[in-house]
Amino acid sequence: MRNPVLILTSLLTVLFPLLAPTPAAAAAGARAITWAPCAEDTTAECGTLTVPVDWKNPRGETFELAVARREATDPSARIGSLVINPGGPGGSGVTAVLQGGAFSPEITRRFDLVGFDPRGVARSHPIQCSMDLFRQAPDPFSIDGPADFKALLAHNERYRQDCRARTGPLYDHVDTGSVVRDLDALRAALGDDKLTYYGVSYGTLIGQLYAERFPERVRALTLDSNMDHSLGTRAFLDTESWTVQDSFEEFVAWCDRTESCALHGADVRARWAGLLARAERGELTFPGEPDQKLTKIGLISQAFGAFYGPAFKELAEFLAALDSGEPARAILTPLARQAEDVLHDPTQIFCQDYLLPVRDHREYARHLRRSAAIAPDMLVSVLAQGMVATCLGQPAPIPNPQHRLRVHGTPTLLLGNSLHDPATAYPWAVNAARQIGREARLLTYEGWGHGIYGQGECPTAAIDAYLISGALPAEGARCPAVVPADAGTLRSRLQPPTGPLPGLPGYTYNLAG
Repeated sequence: MRNPVLILTSLLTVLFPLLAPTPAAAAAGARAITWAPCAEDTTAECGTLTVPVDWKNPRGETFELAVARREATDPSARIGSLVINPGGPGGSGVTAVLQGGAFSPEITRRFDLVGFDPRGVARSHPIQCSMDLFRQAPDPFSIDGPADFKALLAHNERYRQDCRARTGPLYDHVDTGSVVRDLDALRAALGDDKLTYYGVSYGTLIGQLYAERFPERVRALTLDSNMDHSLGTRAFLDTESWTVQDSFEEFVAWCDRTESCALHGADVRARWAGLLARAERGELTFPGEPDQKLTKIGLISQAFGAFYGPAFKELAEFLAALDSGEPARAILTPLARQAEDVLHDPTQIFCQDYLLPVRDHREYARHLRRSAAIAPDMLVSVLAQGMVATCLGQPAPIPNPQHRLRVHGTPTLLLGNSLHDPATAYPWAVNAARQIGREARLLTYEGWGHGIYGQGECPTAAIDAYLISGALPAEGARCPAVVPADAGTLRSRLQPPTGPLPGLPGYTYNLAG
């Protein structure tokens, strides 16, 4: 997302398989990490690993990959390292470790918890772009005719050139295929013969591709809230529109049966439609900020952000306050209110992983109309449409284009997904598991929200057992939904509740977790 209403991914492989590691690359990967207490929290250790900018040229320019770890609390029971990735693209594994990682005591007892910032992210040579240009982006939801479409393409090209000039050569090598090579170098540097990994959301793509490229080096991979890297433009947009509408339907059903819902007893769908109409007329403002308009897409974004938790209670209170004009806290705070001159924008990672072309303004308009038909209340997946708009004009070929997964020879991988995930649609997990085949086991959480670890005892215990001993849930296993509590909030799993919402780097949380 490149303006207050444009949402990029968080969210949501290779026609040219990367070359096998050369001896020089292997030596670089095996280089030891010098650990020291982290500046932000001295109870954790931080370090860097030197890796090539371009893995096809391992003797060329390098950069420092930022890493953090918390050692196992019971060294006598230690199994090894558990490497984690909190998604995005753009989620910081270092920050996740500093924040504690949100894992059970048994996991932190048995594993060193290790997080890294993928190339182009946070402390690992972040992609840098002009905040001013970011804010000048055309509204991708108001493209009307060939002139608007051409203006969006022109802006995207200016923005890419600006980001490339500020970032340097790494800008063209931030694809997840390169991240997978970094991850294998990290595994070697940690001294682990095989990788134990937990990735959520966009972090599942890292795990999927690692299993595909290094099957003999896998110990256990948990992939929570799965990407489907086989999708083209239409399938990507349609599945995302379907899943966000499904989350809206679940919110309405929750409100209808929950007396503590601030809209209980009301026609929630009608109230929502009225708020959208007021937003389109320019009559809504952010609570407590009368000069800050809340657009229609901005309002939809608030709901989408709430579905991540899920934070049904807070969303209902926010909508009721908007309807009545009373003060209330927004679910998300737009990045554009902040004053930085330079933006760390990781969305080029997605653009190097997903080639999602749109031929012209007519096809663009058809996508929007079809999304509105699939999602009559939410109208569009702001996440998916924002990412497609952001990547328009991306030069082809991209480094890590979509393809069906080809995983052979790994231990069984554990895939998990919420049935009502707003961002990584449940059909994505089903499709990814089918592509992987007998090496995959899918665990279904029959509830809501993005990420199943921490959603009650059932999925958490299943993932813990798998990571610790390799024990798998039964074929077709399903965990019952944990109904959002009356005090349901946006819960932190691997990202702090005040940090970027995974998949929505243009917004920040505005609720206590």
